[in-house]
Amino acid sequence: MNANNAEMMEYWNGPAGERWAAFQPVLDKALEKISEAVLAFAAAKPAERVLDIGCGTGTTTYTLAKSVGPSGNVTGIDISKPMLAVARSRGTGANFREADASNHLFHPTHDLLFSRFGVMFFANPTPAFANMRKALRPRGRLAFVCWRDMKENLWASAPMAAARPLLPPQEPVDPLTPGPFALADDARLKDILTKSGYRDIRIGKLDTTMNMGATLEDAVEQALRIGPLARATTDIDEPTREKVREAVRGVLGRFATPDGIAPPAACWLVGAVA
Repeated sequence: MNANNAEMMEYWNGPAGERWAAFQPVLDKALEKISEAVLAFAAAKPAERVLDIGCGTGTTTYTLAKSVGPSGNVTGIDISKPMLAVARSRGTGANFREADASNHLFHPTHDLLFSRFGVMFFANPTPAFANMRKALRPRGRLAFVCWRDMKENLWASAPMAAARPLLPPQEPVDPLTPGPFALADDARLKDILTKSGYRDIRIGKLDTTMNMGATLEDAVEQALRIGPLARATTDIDEPTREKVREAVRGVLGRFATPDGIAPPAACWLVGAVA
């Protein structure tokens, strides 16, 4: 494992992974529309064999298992022990494996390689995608969703912009650093997949919303516990944190709907063939 993947391993097995595991019901609700869109896009069929890369707490893994039925097979892969523990506790019908998909030894036995936000964290994405392609049969399919630019994703950028004047100076983030928005550039994304050996590459926009909670307080809590702002506010004192809460409360209130706080979310739906 290279150094940066080791950093991701440490991150997702530390407090961040534990928070994401604890927030499983909240995140399932937050990502509900996106999950429905990417699962429909992937179109898993009865009897297919599927790999769910970066499966997290297993929500999409279990949904895929229902699609392929008892004659199919679905395996969820992740590096996070806390999230895999939640996934395994939620039921039966899917398999889970703790593994780094960038270097795991795969065999060409799968019809579909799927991911919901699980493929943006590789230090070297081209060899990682090439390694994952080894899991696919000839003409096997790749289908995943990833974030577009952070500026288009107001669920992340609006709270961050509101909080920034209250925070210590932030180091500029390299857009190619492993993280949520690492595959935001569609031209780079297509180049990565082409060099990884995929064909018939399709990259299309998904414009939807992120449900951050039924109430404004729920949404503020999610913003401060999960996502880019959570990292930026790790070490601030309580008076500053309360000021940040107030600022975030003000900006997220603009996105109130009858169904909750739902700011815009901008993604790529990506498909390809091995």
